[in-house]
Amino acid sequence: MLPINTLKHVVLLALITLTACNFTSGKSNKSNKRSSKTIIETPIFNGDSAYSFVQKQVDFGPRVPNTEAHAKCANYLSGKLREFGAEVIVQEAEVVAFDNTLLHAKNIIGQYKPELKDRILLFAHWDTRPFADHSEDESRRNEPIPGANDGGSGVGALLEIARQINNNKLDFGIDIIFFDAEDYGTPDHIVTQNYQPDTWCLGSQYWGKNPHVKNYYARYGILLDMVGAKNASFHQELNSKYFAPRILKKVWKTAHRIGYGNYFPFKDGGAITDDHVYVNKYLNIPCINIIHYDPNTDTSFGSFWHTHNDNMDIIDRNTLKAVGQTVLEFIYSGQ
Repeated sequence: MLPINTLKHVVLLALITLTACNFTSGKSNKSNKRSSKTIIETPIFNGDSAYSFVQKQVDFGPRVPNTEAHAKCANYLSGKLREFGAEVIVQEAEVVAFDNTLLHAKNIIGQYKPELKDRILLFAHWDTRPFADHSEDESRRNEPIPGANDGGSGVGALLEIARQINNNKLDFGIDIIFFDAEDYGTPDHIVTQNYQPDTWCLGSQYWGKNPHVKNYYARYGILLDMVGAKNASFHQELNSKYFAPRILKKVWKTAHRIGYGNYFPFKDGGAITDDHVYVNKYLNIPCINIIHYDPNTDTSFGSFWHTHNDNMDIIDRNTLKAVGQTVLEFIYSGQ
């Protein structure tokens, strides 16, 4: 995703023609009765487990498309989803980057109860930025970043959610997608004569045009992006507020109800071009983006964003727990 103060990064809401779908309201109880016979308890999200999943990704090295680390991590992620009971599809695609590099991308899709039409979608991007374009050291700006938070944290949280789903069955379908080639957009320090739009989120753009299931639809989608940093704050992203205002409001209320309101203030963030925009655009699935927002930094994403400081030193189990438990509670309370 692009910095909020960059024009290319801001999606003007007045130009968006998609409309948010309506959602049925439901009470957010710790144990929600989805039918007269079934009570489903919300499982406990393990922050240590999620942290270990982030660490494992970082240990591979930067997960930049067309690299050995990227290939090894893809095998790891698909293997973990299978271990956690999902039916896995690896959607391979060739996408073209801003500099005409052909990227061999892999969208990794884990399906729970694929036979059911009633579904929800959880997603994150798993690739890492090939450039440290916000590094203070200009000599290192062409080096890839570790991507512990930006790339690793959302996937780590979703792997722990997958582990819990496998042990605590639901009566509707869930798809977990790890999108590739999200972070290969045009870097700020490279000037291109012919600017091209939509150079970010290439994996989700491809999937949106070529979903793994014909006529795919989900009731709603939740994107996790940069959800592991210490003292993180998740403001209400404006495209989410436009696409899926009811879901956004309910998720934030859920966080406050279970004790994580300090992570989820009822404050507006920016309008961010991220994977959820393209899922909304191509499949009309109302999606929200839970994403780190820091109004006190120039980029709005923290001083470590797109630098080599995006490493395990900034990852916090408590933040992962706050986000993961909120999402689990929202899902299991029957929303």
